Amino acid sequence: MRPRHLWFLALLSPLLLIGTGCRDAVDFAASASVVEAQQSSPAEATVPLPNRDGSFKFGVLGDFGTGNRAQYQMAEQMFAVYKKFKYDSVMLVGDNLYGSQRPQDFRSKFEVPYKPLLDAGVKFYASLGNHDAREQRYYKLFNMDGQLYYTFNPRPEIRFFALETTYPVPEQFQWLEKELKASGSDWKIAFFHHPLYSSGDRHGSDVRLREVLEPLFLKYNVSVVLTGHDHFYERVKPQKGITYFVVGSGGQLREGNIDRRSGLTAKGFDTDLAFMAAEIIGDQMYFNAVSRTGQIVDSGEITRRKVAP
Repeated sequence: MRPRHLWFLALLSPLLLIGTGCRDAVDFAASASVVEAQQSSPAEATVPLPNRDGSFKFGVLGDFGTGNRAQYQMAEQMFAVYKKFKYDSVMLVGDNLYGSQRPQDFRSKFEVPYKPLLDAGVKFYASLGNHDAREQRYYKLFNMDGQLYYTFNPRPEIRFFALETTYPVPEQFQWLEKELKASGSDWKIAFFHHPLYSSGDRHGSDVRLREVLEPLFLKYNVSVVLTGHDHFYERVKPQKGITYFVVGSGGQLREGNIDRRSGLTAKGFDTDLAFMAAEIIGDQMYFNAVSRTGQIVDSGEITRRKVAP
């Protein structure tokens, strides 16, 4: 048993008692229910981002802080997307810095590559991965306000829940249930590092974490879950109505690591770096996964989950 999973032995039993105006559309180079592009190649039949005035636009990035040339190129592509599609925020799904994490490393692995986005006012909201020092929660530009897990709502109808999944504690899951139950937002979106569902040959699905979190997500109407850890992009086939993404190739790539025999993959990309751009309009979320070279490798439209009448 891996060390990070020892905490589940003491955690599962008590938790189970708790309960369970319009701009031109952007098509740069796709399911709740998912309508996806039927693509014979990444350049064909993408679902464009509407790019509507007043909509909530955001990005998703994970496993990125290497400081290498590929990370910088991916960051440049993110800014190229931003110039056409002005997203407000980026959700970071962990492994924000690899290796040393001194002040100069925060500069070279985060502040310099994403400077154009930071200067434009884009806010980055971090969750922590297994390579991240816990002290990152105090880093101002990660907007964690000193918390390992937190929630925020950029719009009244949208609420995000950032979790810590390397060394979680029972109090976090009790907090999560309380916050999910109290939220009246239409869109509930969770983001964290370790994927509940993944076709990664290196890591794959974290089943023990799934046993704790999935019942809460189902009970309290979470529609989308954003994760990283496996170093590729994958959209998982909807699981019990929830759409799961693995966006773990912002700076690291484990080429050819998607196990296509898993039966989980709706769309996967493991030959280059990628990030995701998304837009929420009413009950719909549109998304494009964009590679380091600007290729759209996945696109689609998700309809949020709704409480049965």
